[in-house]
Amino acid sequence: MHPVLLIDFGSTFTKVCAVDAEERRVLGNAQAFTTAATDIAIGLEMAMAHLQQATGLLDYSARLACSSAAGGLRMVACGLVPALTSKAARFAAFGAGAKIIKTFAYELTRDDAEEIRRITPDILLLVGGTDGGNSEVVTKNARVIAGIELDFPVVYAGNRAVKEDCVRILSDSPHPVHTAPNVMPVFGSIDVQPVQLVLREIFLKNIIRCKGLSKTEALLDGILMPTPAAVLTALSLLSNGTQSRKGIGELVAVDLGGATTDIYSIASGLPTQSGTFLHGLAEPYVKRTVEGDIGMRFSAHGVVEAAGMEELLRLSGLSEDKAKALLAKIAEDPSALPQDEDERALDFALAVLAIRLGIMRHAGTLQEIYTPLGPMYQQVGKDLSQIDRIILTGGALIYCDKYATIAREAVQVADPSVLIPSRFKLIRDQGYILSAMGLLAGYNQDAAFEILNQNFGKEEAYAACQ
Repeated sequence: MHPVLLIDFGSTFTKVCAVDAEERRVLGNAQAFTTAATDIAIGLEMAMAHLQQATGLLDYSARLACSSAAGGLRMVACGLVPALTSKAARFAAFGAGAKIIKTFAYELTRDDAEEIRRITPDILLLVGGTDGGNSEVVTKNARVIAGIELDFPVVYAGNRAVKEDCVRILSDSPHPVHTAPNVMPVFGSIDVQPVQLVLREIFLKNIIRCKGLSKTEALLDGILMPTPAAVLTALSLLSNGTQSRKGIGELVAVDLGGATTDIYSIASGLPTQSGTFLHGLAEPYVKRTVEGDIGMRFSAHGVVEAAGMEELLRLSGLSEDKAKALLAKIAEDPSALPQDEDERALDFALAVLAIRLGIMRHAGTLQEIYTPLGPMYQQVGKDLSQIDRIILTGGALIYCDKYATIAREAVQVADPSVLIPSRFKLIRDQGYILSAMGLLAGYNQDAAFEILNQNFGKEEAYAACQ
């Protein structure tokens, strides 16, 4: 036996999974509440104790971890064109452990600088200008940012013609400076992978400051990546397969967490309807969006703010007073699980709305326009309407018998212009193994794919949801 320990320090729960890489099977998994506020090692020890009850004492050949326990890096982006800045920042944040708090465009003003000071971001992404293009705006913005007396790091990924000037300006400020190639070297073409790597490195250094994590790290072979990157790695492997094994093809995945709702799509997203053309920048084949304002526990109030109390009450069947009381209870103790029918009804409604909001924000939209040739349709973003496989993960879905009803209700969207899936098959990540398999993929890709295929690749594993 060659057991490997795979650890996910989540914002709500710490998950541990033991696998035999040689026999390509899961030996056991367990979880405990993440104790990031005190000492994260305590939660890990509790999870390991639960795991040992299932597997016995194991001598692990490797101990690999991912983490989102310290939360995603709160990122502000400053650029030139509003829509392009926003899109480049969102793409750069995919899988990098960052979440976009605010984007600024054009020249930064004093009010903008004051707002950034109030936000106190964990990181600022400075972009602007194609290579050889506009240089004045990004240079001026570097000067404004240098004058903000906070020590958040700045990543410069703009016009390379003024890269040295901007780095020199920022080097005389309190901000640590990192650089990456321009996210938009030529107009209409975004290249975010290099800046993603820089953001990921900063994220990994940041999470080590989580209480107790530095001590715990000495017991591991390394914290390899942010948790979303591990999930994305696993989903990509499942979809695309290996050199010798075919994957399951295009898919959408929903990760419903306590603090965020993450949506993944591994699909081209090209127009599927006749008379439709793609407008704007093409989106990546592998895409993730993280909705930091909607979740089942830490961001439950965000769900209500975004969807409205009326819709929450309709789905839950609760009175407004009861719903508010239960939401207050969640805010007081985010680790609490539903204990009665009212609490389960609230969780059902929160799950439906969080998924609905997340997938609507992730998917593309269709707009009818009139041309000399007659009416046509303009698509912005990805068309996911024909995706026929959706994978569900996150505790609120894994441990809920009504997962299919939640998914079916979540896609009941009145707006036909939103290109979300409508007829699909569902499978739950019942073993909570996606992040673990993303970690294992870097250690033994064939073993990771085989375990993923056992759990997600068989047609009989899917439940119809139409």
